[in-house]
Amino acid sequence: MTTTAPKPPARRTPTGAAQRVEPLIERFLGGPPPVRVRMWDGSETGPRDAPTVHVRTRRALRRLLWEPGELGLAEAYITGDIDLDTDLGDGLRAMRRAARDRGLTPPSPALADRIRAAGLALRLGAVGPRPPAPAARAGLRGTLHSKARDRAAISHHYDLSNAFYALLLDETMAYSCGYWTSDAPGYGAADAQRDKLELICRKLGLRPGARLLDIGCGWGSLTLYAAERHGVRVTAVTLAAEQAAYVREQVAARGLGELVEVRHIDYRDIAGRPETRGAYDAVSTVEMGEHVGDAEYPAFTAILHDVLRPRGRALVQQMSRGAIAPGGGAFIESYIAPDMHMRPLGETVALLEGAGLEVRDVESLREHYVWTVEAWRRTLEERWAEFVALVGEETARVWRLYLVGGALAFEERRMGVDQILCVRPDPVGSAAMPATRRDWYAPAGPEEER
Repeated sequence: MTTTAPKPPARRTPTGAAQRVEPLIERFLGGPPPVRVRMWDGSETGPRDAPTVHVRTRRALRRLLWEPGELGLAEAYITGDIDLDTDLGDGLRAMRRAARDRGLTPPSPALADRIRAAGLALRLGAVGPRPPAPAARAGLRGTLHSKARDRAAISHHYDLSNAFYALLLDETMAYSCGYWTSDAPGYGAADAQRDKLELICRKLGLRPGARLLDIGCGWGSLTLYAAERHGVRVTAVTLAAEQAAYVREQVAARGLGELVEVRHIDYRDIAGRPETRGAYDAVSTVEMGEHVGDAEYPAFTAILHDVLRPRGRALVQQMSRGAIAPGGGAFIESYIAPDMHMRPLGETVALLEGAGLEVRDVESLREHYVWTVEAWRRTLEERWAEFVALVGEETARVWRLYLVGGALAFEERRMGVDQILCVRPDPVGSAAMPATRRDWYAPAGPEEER
């Protein structure tokens, strides 16, 4: 008797949440997802050798339905509704590489796509009111770059607390790109910051008794260094109350009251004062110009020009970015630096020259910012529990995302940072600069040697 082998059971079509959202993900991404996705019910989809994105709650889909794109994804990560199974930096790097290699170009979702997404969310039980935004999101009001709004924007970022920045930064309290001059064992972030401060002092040609205006002085790293190491008389300007208080404390503790004056004012309050016109031998602005705004930048460069004496030097250290997302993108603009504006380097140079300054030197520090931000990120991860105890887990996750994304932006040349050295020529057009760059940056004498 002939027997027929039993037929294998029919293969069941997977019905988990991952399989149900997969077609929608492909539609919104422009192709198959570059990551593996694991949903709250344990179902998975996507390449097995890619980082896994955990969609932990239905609320994550609800966030993306209300706020599709970068901001919705960022807020889902901040709240813990979405997480990765690997280091965030490695995960984002792998995702960007896969998306680039596959040529994924997300199309603009049509109305039909949005209706389809809403219907799927309804079937998955993810429909509901807009989830509340994380508390760390900025909520600025008022006219763009008015003094009141600028004060609120600066306070949102820099007044988080001096304790937070003391935990994140090194002993110099420099919150800007360092200058990494060595790869020797033991050379670290504080050394790179001191080397940056020394480089700025030399570029500005600072000598004992010279007058320096430090606009956007931060926690006083350059102000204190120039006064202590070079005997410079410094006027330090900041709009952040916490920073002003910190610098004043340091001035008193270090006995620098005769050399340093701290002003808690808007940079625009410098303009028009008779005592400031042509009063300074040098002016510095280290990563403050990004907060000025596009329309206000010509007035800012005019101030840099007007406060300098003829042949005085200005040093602008500033981040640059292409025409796309000059504010850094939806996440940065909402959580880190609201109202920030960056532009291509050439545009900044043109604006400085338009104010009557002569640009003498430009030095890119792009790779240095990758190393600087990575040092901050390592500190954040190593002392994670302390940061969470200080500011809460959501704010700590905001900063993790910010630092990881920032390092990638500099690594991939989507952002740059440069030191631009300018001179205010005298009435006959002379800048009185030494003939070679080596002589520009030479120390003034033995008392300034490291």
